[in-house]
Amino acid sequence: MLESLLTGDDEASLKALATLRSGATYWVGDRAQPAGQHAGVFNRRLQRMRMRGLEPLGLERAVQLIREHGRPVRTGLIDSADRTWTTLLFLTEDGSALLACAGWPLPLVISEPPL
Repeated sequence: MLESLLTGDDEASLKALATLRSGATYWVGDRAQPAGQHAGVFNRRLQRMRMRGLEPLGLERAVQLIREHGRPVRTGLIDSADRTWTTLLFLTEDGSALLACAGWPLPLVISEPPL
């Protein structure tokens, strides 16, 4: 089911599909939260990651797309089998469509900004 939702041609979706096909584990939440809430939280996380030298794949685009969606959003995660990559999924309220996804390497080690 999840594999059929990962049809985008953006880099984050392609990476998520490849990760899933290589034996990843995944989880999708049961409840949806307001899009604005997700957009705010993940925009702040994006800014913190960037301040520490990490550019998450597709997160800026994901924040923009869920903000534009404007309706409740479900989240999910795909973790690579070797635990070196995670993908964050943003799905429609009923889980029938993927709105966006973003990913970053694990473990999430953020370097300190230069002084």
